[in-house]
Amino acid sequence: MKKVYGPGDWAGDPARDLGRPGAFPFTRGVYPEMYAGRLWTMRQYAGFGTARETNRRFRQLLAAGQSGLSTAFDLPTQMGYDSDHPMAQGEVGRVGVAIDTVDDLAELFREIPLDRVSTSMTINATAAILLAMYVVVGEEQGVDRSKLTGTVQNDVLKEYVARGTYIYPAEPSLRLVADVFRFVSDEGMSFNPISISGYHMREAGATAVQEVGFTIANALEYVRVAVAAGLEVDVFGPRLSFFFASHNDLFEEAAKFRAARRLWARVARERFGAGDATARLRFHTQTGGVTLQAQQPLNNVVRVTLQALAAVLGGTQSLHTNGYDEALALPTEESATLALRTQQIIGHESGVAAAVDPLAGSYYVESLTDQIEADARALIEEVDALGGAAKAIERGFFQEAIARSAYELQKRQEAGESVVVGVNRFTDAFPALRIETPDFSALETDQRARLAQVKARRDGAAVSRDLAAVESAAAGTEPLMPSILDAVRSRATLGEISDTLRRVWGTYRPA
Repeated sequence: MKKVYGPGDWAGDPARDLGRPGAFPFTRGVYPEMYAGRLWTMRQYAGFGTARETNRRFRQLLAAGQSGLSTAFDLPTQMGYDSDHPMAQGEVGRVGVAIDTVDDLAELFREIPLDRVSTSMTINATAAILLAMYVVVGEEQGVDRSKLTGTVQNDVLKEYVARGTYIYPAEPSLRLVADVFRFVSDEGMSFNPISISGYHMREAGATAVQEVGFTIANALEYVRVAVAAGLEVDVFGPRLSFFFASHNDLFEEAAKFRAARRLWARVARERFGAGDATARLRFHTQTGGVTLQAQQPLNNVVRVTLQALAAVLGGTQSLHTNGYDEALALPTEESATLALRTQQIIGHESGVAAAVDPLAGSYYVESLTDQIEADARALIEEVDALGGAAKAIERGFFQEAIARSAYELQKRQEAGESVVVGVNRFTDAFPALRIETPDFSALETDQRARLAQVKARRDGAAVSRDLAAVESAAAGTEPLMPSILDAVRSRATLGEISDTLRRVWGTYRPA
């Protein structure tokens, strides 16, 4: 880093490297007018306990002006276990909503018309099942699947790197990802079949450069798998979406988003001959959960505001702002509303939405953008040399690089070289927050009773028939989504469908 940046620090070509907003290589934004035409989608992340409790929070956020829903699922749902499974004990509803059958998802969206709201679902190993449930809930609401809008995360590669909520080995997992691509494309759905996520790698300790480089390396792997499965890149490519973190360094983060857009546009065209619709990187941003501190938690309001501003200056398409109390517990209704109000104030009062890419031409920001793009491309080339993202992950390349970065950051913070206000400097006492904790034991009991009722009234023979069809499809080469849809309609549970796939594909065990 230099203290002063000037004309000699950016040797870029404005016509080639910047261009116009909405035009290749999309450095300045994916749409010509950006927020001057329409603000980003304000999509707060929510989910806890049972579907009934989460539905209440969803409706409160929509009433407060939220423009899209984002669903957090509990660990058993993410790992393919029903709430009555021994592995689920003590975890039901704790970090997200418990979904066992399509009836739970219907309760989650009770009184929320699916043809008028966009829904994001943060789900990976069981993404195909949750997407099938969403389609069936739409059917039973009378909403055609072509009118459903939203995103299913479906990014399993980063699970092996940074989160751990994988189930199956990489090869069948990637097959399932591609099958979701095919289904959404064949059905003409306005639904993003994947959200390729750098967020979780950044939360695990990745630098801004690693976040961009590893995310795009994963994206290239998904495209290769889909093309090998017979899909045309410009048929499914326009619905690819991305997901990044926004941390505290305002200008680095804004430059990171600009660099990611340009780098994806260039590599998608270079490697796959992708058209502009595929090369246009659309992304969701979440402010940095790992940056939030339990000490002096009200300081997190300021951190989240700066991070949200960086995302907007960088041209995000949708945004989640964290609650200030998330380092301590699930966000309260008050903190969730304040987080939403933060976005609304940035959008309607700050003036930053009036002009497209207001940082363009800054010697500092353009130099940072070039540097991040070049360094991220170099990382992608290292991944290529290892045989692509899947093979590099199997060899631990991503994991080791992120662990080194996390260690270096921790050392700097512990030495006081990197200041964290309220943690390693300015540590005077703040008044303690009063934290209310849900009665998770009662929620788990309620959820298990609900599941037992569904199992008691469903047609067991139909469930067995449909699960056998899922098993046959998994053992062969035919698409899986049609049989998963049938199983969901007959009220097969998420755990039963996941167990069927486990029997065929086995489970992943890290080396």
